[in-house]
Amino acid sequence: MGIYEELKERGLIAQVTDEPLIRELVNSGKATFYIGFDCTADSLTAGHFMALTLMKRLQMAGNKPIALIGGGTTMIGDPSGRSDMRKMLTREDIDHNAECFKKQMSRFIEFGEGKAVMVNNADWLLNLNYVDLLREVGACFSVNNMLRAECYKQRMEKGLSFLEFNYMIMQSYDFYYLFKNYGCNLQFGGDDQWSNMLGGTELIRRKLGKDASAMTITLLTDSNGMKMGKTAGNAVWLDAEKTPPYDFFQYWRNVADADVIKCIKMLTFLPLDEIREMEKWEGSQLNKAKEILAYELTKLVHGEEEAQKALEAARAVFGGSGSSENMPTVEFETSEVSVIDALVAAKLAPSRAEARRLIQQGGVSVNDEKVTDISKTVDISGGAVLKKGKKQFVKLIVK
Repeated sequence: MGIYEELKERGLIAQVTDEPLIRELVNSGKATFYIGFDCTADSLTAGHFMALTLMKRLQMAGNKPIALIGGGTTMIGDPSGRSDMRKMLTREDIDHNAECFKKQMSRFIEFGEGKAVMVNNADWLLNLNYVDLLREVGACFSVNNMLRAECYKQRMEKGLSFLEFNYMIMQSYDFYYLFKNYGCNLQFGGDDQWSNMLGGTELIRRKLGKDASAMTITLLTDSNGMKMGKTAGNAVWLDAEKTPPYDFFQYWRNVADADVIKCIKMLTFLPLDEIREMEKWEGSQLNKAKEILAYELTKLVHGEEEAQKALEAARAVFGGSGSSENMPTVEFETSEVSVIDALVAAKLAPSRAEARRLIQQGGVSVNDEKVTDISKTVDISGGAVLKKGKKQFVKLIVK
């Protein structure tokens, strides 16, 4: 099985142009491909996992990745999947975020001579002359066709700024520039980027001739059913300061039953033969699959030692043989604390009023015993495990 066939079996590919050519290119290790990352925050999220692991898989098969930092396009903002205009960032903010991205990407992709390269589209987009761009690139785009693109249609009712309208042209120019200057012959992106990406493929062919071998693959994304990297309205970050390894582990440990095997296929590097056996698992076996998923992804991002610590702590909470030593902890000055105070201190409740509501609704337990009395206190001299629902928990200890 070639790498292209493996990507298909793992459920990663949504749409392609020129499939026979792409299959040959990728399987022979001759693809120089790019994936773009707009740096709107100072950390990548779990939602970037698919792109990062894809780049790693393709590099392992001999292909050359280009990690494109969107220092220029971030200043415009992609309207895809959004109902409002993206917050405008300063150049300093964007440059800082780009540096943070570089460090995190290096855990997945091997950079260096003849290996992966990292580029920032600010280096060419910010130097463009507007009139020259209109003449060279703008003439290749039909406004009628652009307005039919899904990424624009969904914003038309609420308002689409002219600034955002230019995003497709900027993204298309990226592929054109990389094709000419880096020999980039393939682009990958989420399936919500299909229209933008086709713009780049068509721009190359219109400017350089119909035989120019520029091709496009789009990947399955959150719009295809799985919500990757979001929990309770917050992002799950790859930065350990923003999402500690234990919390990162727990996010994946708690994915839906219907998604766990999909995630293992798409995001881990476990052999497909092993995963095919997991596809037969049912019931409680899916909890084992979730544990495998959480461990493998935590190991990828934070290393084997942190993954093992998170695994042991989770097993302790879920009744296994692990140790609670590595569980997130909250310290108190005294050995007797009220459950309400503990919920707030542990950030399991934003306020005392919310903590009371959680207790009254039966959503709180201490050492696996449900708490029903809002005035209850607990002795933490030997440590105690406080749970909110089935998925959030901390260890309470005395300083």
